[in-house]
Amino acid sequence: MTHRSANQLREIASDLKTELDQLDALRTKIETTQRLSWEQPNLNQVFTESLGLKLHNFYTGCERIFKIIASELNGGLPSSYNWHQRLLTRMATTQTDRPAVISQATAKQLKEYLSFRHIVRNIYGFELEASRVTELVNDYYSVWDNFTQEINDFIKWLEDLSLEVNE
Repeated sequence: MTHRSANQLREIASDLKTELDQLDALRTKIETTQRLSWEQPNLNQVFTESLGLKLHNFYTGCERIFKIIASELNGGLPSSYNWHQRLLTRMATTQTDRPAVISQATAKQLKEYLSFRHIVRNIYGFELEASRVTELVNDYYSVWDNFTQEINDFIKWLEDLSLEVNE
């Protein structure tokens, strides 16, 4: 890790918190859309597309957090055709100067959303399989809880490190 001042570490932590806040707002939208889909089953296709896009946004938000960490602490993003997968793998791996950001278990769960995001980007929304979207939405809540806890733990590590740098 490049040497960072206490202020820079606090700024990185603040950036991560901002992204978590955005993802939390998305959580509310997912909950609302899921509830509406139950109340209005005649609009299932519309809700499937909406939830599919929200799940796409969920992984994109997670990846934004990973990009901040990789850019600010690891010296940059991986390159090559599979850089998204490599970034996810790096976040679940302890590096020389930082702990793993997420657990292997959370990385495995997130890999499903990364794969799904690829599908969403490459088909029409009406082609999404409703059963797959439903499965991912149902799993989303526990994945979100795990992800949030682990990112908050990492933010705490950054904040603690900023205090040590000040000493």
